Amino acid sequence: MNPPSEAAVSRNRRHRRWAVLGALILTVLGSSFLLSQRSQRGGNDGGGNGKGGKKGGGPVPVGAAPVRKADIGVYINALGTVTPVYTVTVTSRVVGQLMEVHYREGQIVHKGDLLALIDPRPYQAMVTQAEGQLARDRATLKNAYIDLERYKSIFTQKAIPEQTVATQQATVEQNEGTVRVDQGNLDAARVNLEYTRIIAPIDGRVGLRLVDPGNIVQANGTTGLLTIAQLQPITVICTMAEDYVSEVIQQMQAGRKLEVDALDRSNQDLLARGTVLTLDNSIDPGTGTVRVRASFSNKDYRLFPNEFVNTRLLLKTLRQVNLIPTAAIQRNNDVEFVYVIGPDNAVKARNIKTAATDGNTAAVTGVNPGEQLVTDGFDRLQDGTRISIRENSAEDENVRNPGVNQAISPQQEQGRSTVPPTQGRQAPQPVQPK
Repeated sequence: MNPPSEAAVSRNRRHRRWAVLGALILTVLGSSFLLSQRSQRGGNDGGGNGKGGKKGGGPVPVGAAPVRKADIGVYINALGTVTPVYTVTVTSRVVGQLMEVHYREGQIVHKGDLLALIDPRPYQAMVTQAEGQLARDRATLKNAYIDLERYKSIFTQKAIPEQTVATQQATVEQNEGTVRVDQGNLDAARVNLEYTRIIAPIDGRVGLRLVDPGNIVQANGTTGLLTIAQLQPITVICTMAEDYVSEVIQQMQAGRKLEVDALDRSNQDLLARGTVLTLDNSIDPGTGTVRVRASFSNKDYRLFPNEFVNTRLLLKTLRQVNLIPTAAIQRNNDVEFVYVIGPDNAVKARNIKTAATDGNTAAVTGVNPGEQLVTDGFDRLQDGTRISIRENSAEDENVRNPGVNQAISPQQEQGRSTVPPTQGRQAPQPVQPK
């Protein structure tokens, strides 16, 4: 039998090497698969086989807060614009040179304060002329009266005809009309002289100066000399959905003053507190809203004209209702529910209904005062999951010491996202309310 050739030996060696390499690759892949399966089984066992801490792995740490009983307000939230009660553009009512300015830009002025002075000399001269004309015509009238009395005396003696007396009577009446015209001219001249002193028509804050001293100003110009905006009191105009109109009108007709809060752009800082002044006389058919004007005293000048603010109109107050943190509320298929912590530290989902929300707090039905609710850590929770409560959770502190919170509209509340279920386990399905 002939020995194998060198080429055949080389081919056999290559085949063995590829076989060994393939076996090694299969071994590595198999080990990786077994490790991943073992890790997955270990993770499921640590999570309680879908029961989150029910079998091994320890309880699930969560934040918790108790249900408390207190009052809460029902608010209507809207975006408003600060609007002065009065805004005046001050113009000159006479033509002349602007001689003096008696105000500073941004100054608070009061009604009757002198703001500026137009050159009064031409108008003073007109007053003098009118006074002279009136004095002359009054003297003429006085002489006509004397002649009329003399003619009447002579007429009684049949010395002059009656026509002469009648003519003198007409002359007296004509002179009386002339005196009245002169008096009117004098009054007009005095008014124009007074108009050279430009005074503040209202209380308010002066804007930037529009005309500098030395310029010739026109009567009733379109640009004006300055503007004054009343700041105390001041109003805010906001829009309200037509759904609330009937209830707001009913409250106002009952004599109740509806409170309105004005907050800054971040909806955190309270700028001022006022009351509803009135509603507009019609609803905008395009938006389905009505404009509301609220009045604020603005004692500290925190509201500024044309500023955009967030408004909260207190519609009513719910007395002694169950309050919980909004963070505790979960949603599933349009059903609201919470996780209630039992005496054995096991949670159970319970359906609730939200009556009102105010910032981080919600008024709900379906829970009892004193019950502990889960406020975070929902991703590993199902009915029966055992939990451990973390100490000094932020939500618990917020319930114990509630502050001034941002009001949340029903539309915003409906948009809250729910916590998605953990992959590999089915989300809890609360029982539908009967």
